[in-house]
Amino acid sequence: MDFAKMIDHTILKADATKEDVKKLCMEAMKYGFHSVCVNSSFVYYCAQLLKDSEVKICTVVGFPLGAMSTDGKVGETLSAIEDGAGEIDMVIHVGMIKSRDWDYVKQDIASVVEAAGDRAIVKVILETCLLTDDEKEYACRICKEAGADFVKTSTGFSTDGATIEDVALLRKTVGPVMGVKASGGIRTLETAQAMVRAGADRLGTSSGIVIVKGSHHD
Repeated sequence: MDFAKMIDHTILKADATKEDVKKLCMEAMKYGFHSVCVNSSFVYYCAQLLKDSEVKICTVVGFPLGAMSTDGKVGETLSAIEDGAGEIDMVIHVGMIKSRDWDYVKQDIASVVEAAGDRAIVKVILETCLLTDDEKEYACRICKEAGADFVKTSTGFSTDGATIEDVALLRKTVGPVMGVKASGGIRTLETAQAMVRAGADRLGTSSGIVIVKGSHHD
């Protein structure tokens, strides 16, 4: 299995420097990762570094809490696409899910999907560790109705990351057409393999090199 093409090579920590991001891009080109995933302020920089490569640029929107206003998320999306992003990982509004304001949740996602248009795919980060199974299932259905391309487990900045059970639940709920991205705590080949078996077709990780090297010796 070619894990490299499933990996969004990620650096989202607050103290990531330009040198760190440059290293990420160089590694992504060397190992043939699907994309680099960076905070939106680094998108233009990555676009310059990766302009002659096939590596895509993924960025996060409303990160990491998801509680930014919809207008704020739309603005960040438009700016990132203008700078060169082809994939948008937006954080769902967990507080509105807990409030059971599903109209808000759906409109929030649909607004970002509309802003992205056909210029970028949209993945919705559910932050599964904060949701009940019922909330996860309902959120998945809302994402599908709102036109998102993927559902994603986690930011990696909350109380837990991806679990095999959550990936399986997301895949079962969205069916075969939508993508499922597992992220948060995927640090070994064994974990990556388990996530893929559970239904993930994209992996967000900062340990992509370890995973790919492991797969070559598997």
